[in-house]
Amino acid sequence: MCDQTFLANVFGSCDKCFKQRALRPVFKKSQQLSYCSTCAEIHQVAERVEALGQFVMKTRRTLKGHGNKVLCMDWCKDKRRIVSSSQDGKVIVWDSFTTNKEHAVTMPCTWVMACAYAPSGCAIACGGLDNKCSVYPLTFDKNENMAAKKKSVAMHTNYLSACSFTNSDMQILTASGDGTCALWDVESGQLLQSFHGHGADVLCLDLAPSETGNTFVSGGCDKKAMVWDMRSGQCVQAFETHESDINSVRYYPSGDAFASGSDDATCRLYDLRADREVAIYSKESIIFGASSVDFSLSGRLLFAGYNDYTINVWDVLKGSRVSILFGHENRVSTLRVSPDGTAFCSGSWDHTLRVWA
Repeated sequence: MCDQTFLANVFGSCDKCFKQRALRPVFKKSQQLSYCSTCAEIHQVAERVEALGQFVMKTRRTLKGHGNKVLCMDWCKDKRRIVSSSQDGKVIVWDSFTTNKEHAVTMPCTWVMACAYAPSGCAIACGGLDNKCSVYPLTFDKNENMAAKKKSVAMHTNYLSACSFTNSDMQILTASGDGTCALWDVESGQLLQSFHGHGADVLCLDLAPSETGNTFVSGGCDKKAMVWDMRSGQCVQAFETHESDINSVRYYPSGDAFASGSDDATCRLYDLRADREVAIYSKESIIFGASSVDFSLSGRLLFAGYNDYTINVWDVLKGSRVSILFGHENRVSTLRVSPDGTAFCSGSWDHTLRVWA
């Protein structure tokens, strides 16, 4: 979180739990109180932070070409190319500027539920109901048979739900319906570390943003979000405040917190240093599940795609909704902010992807 917002300035008795702790000022109906980090809600700490002004985001590009539900997408580090996967069994690499398709791969199964771009931009990974994670190298030759160069890297005992390269092309993290996550060596296909602790299908994962980050967060059907140490394979923190499946998790840009989106129609923010939930993003009028979440580059906005075909934009500090985006004609299944923060892309069951800015 923003360090200025959470500056601890005094040590004393908390006005809520009365324990002796480092305190920070919070405001309730303009009255200043001193709460410890265990009692302070983020919107109370941010009461006097200036509200966001009006802003307009529109669909700037629509990517059409999938024959069925779009299930996953990822940006290339070049901030231009996008990889997407679909229930039609196809994985497509797009140029988001021109909307041209640069590569297409037909997988041996439908429901390709996971795809990821390698950090170098020279390979993609994907998988789904085949229980595998396959890596395809990308070349400039558009006519090359990519399927011939396919490398099967990971093998689970149930469907692959998510995958992500680590900070190099040589290792890949996977999550699966078998209740585990795993770290694999891309070259040899060797299992480097497995992560056991979820009590049901793991649906999502996200790697910590720092270059030396050795942790990742996962969420699943057991309503738990778990933070893992990649070196030891141990769960180092766990959060269980959602009331239904966690469909998406995403680290805050600083790496000190993460957001989750759930079928309980809420998004939540967890502060890793305070080891607790610090905000809930919900409204009584929102009754459909959140399928995908991501932060703006500054961390002030949280974009969330929902099953009611909309994208809600939340003010992370204030906890209020600042915008609602319409355009998709079926549920929004995936959403990612571009690496430079100038746009975000959403994928939907309406068979299309949209680039918003």
